[in-house]
Amino acid sequence: MRQILLGAIILLMAQIAAAQKKLVVATDGSGKYRSVQAALDAVPSHNKEKTIIYVKNGIYKERIVVDASKSNITLRGEDKQKTILTFDNHAGTRLENGDTLNTWTCASFFVYADDFTAENISFQNNAGFNAGQAVALRVEGNRAAFRNCRMLGFQDVLFLSGSGVKHYFRDCYIEGTTDFIFGAATAVFKDCAIHSKKNSHVTAASTNSIIPYGFVFFNCKLTSDSAVNKVSLGRPWSPTASVTYIDCWLGQHILPEGWNNWKRQSNEATARYAEYNSSGPGANPAARVPWSKQLTADETKQFTIEKILGTWNPEK
Repeated sequence: MRQILLGAIILLMAQIAAAQKKLVVATDGSGKYRSVQAALDAVPSHNKEKTIIYVKNGIYKERIVVDASKSNITLRGEDKQKTILTFDNHAGTRLENGDTLNTWTCASFFVYADDFTAENISFQNNAGFNAGQAVALRVEGNRAAFRNCRMLGFQDVLFLSGSGVKHYFRDCYIEGTTDFIFGAATAVFKDCAIHSKKNSHVTAASTNSIIPYGFVFFNCKLTSDSAVNKVSLGRPWSPTASVTYIDCWLGQHILPEGWNNWKRQSNEATARYAEYNSSGPGANPAARVPWSKQLTADETKQFTIEKILGTWNPEK
C-alpha cells in the first residue's frame, strides 16, 4: 500500500512538473504571456528540460529571438493559418542606435539555440515586395525541426545560416521571391510546398566544401504565381553550394536549364546541383545545364535521413 501511494505521489509530481513546463501565450490575455518573446524570456538559461510554449491564434507583431542559452524549446501554434509571428525588418533599415540592418540582422524571428522545434505556426516578414532583403526566419542553432509551418515573405525568407548545422522541415509551406531558401546549413525538406512569387531563384546555398549535404528536397511541390515563368532551382551563393531535388514535382515556372551560375562560370566546376525523378511541366532533364547532375537510383541511396542528418533523427 505504501509503495502504491508513493508511486501515485511521484506520478502526480511528474504531472505537475510537466504542466509547469508548458507556457501559454495569447494576445487576449487568456494565457500567462501576451507575447512570444516574453514566454521565451521566462525559460531559464541553459535549459535542459523540454519546454513547450503554446501560442494561441493571433497576429504577434514582434521581433523574436530564441537565445543560444535556451535549448530544448518547442513552439507550438494553435493553427498555422491563424497563429502568425510577423515583423517588418529589412536590410538597410537604420536603427535608433545608428546601426543599419543587413542580411544577418534583418530577420523577424531568430533561432540561436540548439534543439528548437516549431509546429503549426506562420513565420512572416511583411516588409513588402520592394523592401529587398527581409528575412522571416533565420536559424543558426543546430537540430532545428519545423513541422506544418509556413514561412512567408519576399526576398531571402528562410536563412539557414549555420555552417554544418542540421535542420528538418516537414509539411511546410515556404514562399518568396529571390533566393528565398538560402544559407550554409544542411537541411532536409520533406513533403513541402515551395512557392515562387517572382521570376528569380528558389535557393542560394552557401554549403562549405567539406560539408557533404546542403539542401535536400524530398517529394516537394514547386509552384508559382500565375505570372511567374522564369525561375531557377538555385544559384550558388558560395562556389561549392549543394542542392538536391528527389522525387519533386516542378511547375512550368522552372526554367528548362534548371540552374544558374550567378554570372560566374567558375561556379560551374564546383557547385553540387542534382535531381532525381523530377516530374511536372518543369521537369526537363535533357535541357538541364551540363554541369548539373541527374542522379541514378543507386546514387539516391546516399540520400537518406540517417546519412544526411547523422545520429539526429527528427522523424522518430
